[in-house]
Amino acid sequence: MKRFLMLDKILAGRAGYLLGFLVAYAVVVLALYIQVRNDLEPCPLCIFQRIAFMVLGVAFLLAALHHPSGVWRKVHGALQCVIALVGAGIALRHVWIQNHPEEVMAECGAGFDYIFERFPLGKAVELVFKGTGECSAIDWTLLGLTIPQWSLAAFIGLAAYAVLLACRTDR
Repeated sequence: MKRFLMLDKILAGRAGYLLGFLVAYAVVVLALYIQVRNDLEPCPLCIFQRIAFMVLGVAFLLAALHHPSGVWRKVHGALQCVIALVGAGIALRHVWIQNHPEEVMAECGAGFDYIFERFPLGKAVELVFKGTGECSAIDWTLLGLTIPQWSLAAFIGLAAYAVLLACRTDR
């Protein structure tokens, strides 16, 4: 019972949002650690997933600073959930590309750097989401899951956490 009350207290205030911020940025730090430790180059979709985690972290931090109640808690929760679901969509696309490399390689285009140097931002983003050969490579796994699969799980978990925080009642 005491543990439940302690968890309830954490989720009730700014600490709940700070926890979301810390988790989102911890995922980015972990990705950077894996990259450096294993001498990996992130693909374009990996970079977009990291950006989504950082934007989500900022959304949690803004909620912690605002300390919302009532309808504002739901507004912050909806924003956090939408950001997490966009990140989940990016990760899901990445998982699909890794599971269908033959289809992606047939339309594989230029690398990430070339795309962003040669095309306007809108066209570059469109080309990145079509996938490149870089995105289909599986360079690292943990417990049989790839980095995009772990990212997908983290985004879904953070979306659920945002809903949990949004559904809290004022006391």
